[in-house]
Amino acid sequence: MDDIDAELGRPATGQHSGSEDEEQHGERIVRPNLPIKTQSNKKRCYESGFHETTRVCLRKICDCLFQMQWQEAVEYMKSYFQTLEDTSVAKQLLASEIIWRLGTEILHHHPKTKPEDFNSFFERMKNTGVKIYLKVCLEQSFHLLVNGHFEDAKRQLSVAESWRFGQQSASQTQRIKLIHAYRGFLDYFTWCAKRSALSGADYSNEAASQEMHSYFRQASVNLQEILKHPGVWDPFVISYVNMLEFYNDQDGALDVLNEYAYNNSFPPNPNAHVYLYQYLKKHQAPQKKLFKVLRTLQALVPSHELMLEFCSLLLQSGKEKHLHEALSVIFSLLDYSSWKDNLKAWSCLGDIMKELKRKKLKHLVDEEWETRKSWWPVFQFRSHRVRKDFEQNEELVKVKSTIAAALAGQNCMYCRNKRVLFQEKAKAQRLKALQSQRGRRSHKRRR
Repeated sequence: MDDIDAELGRPATGQHSGSEDEEQHGERIVRPNLPIKTQSNKKRCYESGFHETTRVCLRKICDCLFQMQWQEAVEYMKSYFQTLEDTSVAKQLLASEIIWRLGTEILHHHPKTKPEDFNSFFERMKNTGVKIYLKVCLEQSFHLLVNGHFEDAKRQLSVAESWRFGQQSASQTQRIKLIHAYRGFLDYFTWCAKRSALSGADYSNEAASQEMHSYFRQASVNLQEILKHPGVWDPFVISYVNMLEFYNDQDGALDVLNEYAYNNSFPPNPNAHVYLYQYLKKHQAPQKKLFKVLRTLQALVPSHELMLEFCSLLLQSGKEKHLHEALSVIFSLLDYSSWKDNLKAWSCLGDIMKELKRKKLKHLVDEEWETRKSWWPVFQFRSHRVRKDFEQNEELVKVKSTIAAALAGQNCMYCRNKRVLFQEKAKAQRLKALQSQRGRRSHKRRR
């Protein structure tokens, strides 16, 4: 959107006027209004009628997109194509990028779009904007894949792989590497199809096995290459590991996963640690290695669903340090609102607290509660929360009220309302039973 904002003359995202109030460390700072010297004779940039018209046309297209007026956007886009005739090379490049982005958006949403409309648009954009050729090829291959045209998608990537224009720039190099990676990804899918075809047949079919292995080699070369560069490459990593596992190269697969998870040049990625944990668990790695991976994941995403499994493993250990760690992990998990009504999470906390009490380590619970007692009662144990939990799962209310009583006392709001709700339920059950009994007696009399 930066290119479009620049073309429309909007300020860049995040910029603000110097006269506005600013906030620092949670306090509002009012800047004094200082006299600013203005130059009345400052020259303005001249804008031709052609440029003004195209700028207005672009604004109309954006308005149509926001209002989902797709047919009207098409009409304006036809007019906006004339910006490609601009004498300025920079303006032509900017226009081709804008047309490609907005045109693709319109085609995806227009109710009367046909498959051939996409293909003709992509081909026109590839011949119009040289600088965006590789990006258009990549998007076209995605579109073909989504619509089930696997071979056509591979063909587009093959064409993009061999395309060159002028002196190769850094951005062009990066895109070519990405295209190589996706080509390897599609080779992986072909390898999967060949493997499935062989699974029900005799693996002694040497010709078929060799053909499958050739796709493995092709995919491996491209997937290995992209993994040398920092980035988030989840689908490529999983594909490569699956192939290595199939050929019993467990050490190679583990090296790939370790590199992906612990290489500091890569951006922090919780999924990398999830994949490594799942692989280690599958191959029955020592508990120590599992703990190491889950600790890293917990530091990145304390609310991850694997934290329940982590607590379970720590609880099984029975060691004091592991029990303490499990308590910290489950409290951190329940700090997030998405776990408020999860029975497994509350049951896990209850089990850990029972074990700590049995081992006379209740002071550890008190330490964790000390940092939360100012906000957890309002966050977790409010009166409206009890009724909501009760409607969803009565067992949850029983577990949660036991924990609330241990942490905040028997007279906390959650415990009091829990007692009222269960009394109301018992009263309703008695009334229903009485009515049922009276009904049976009345029926007997009529007989």
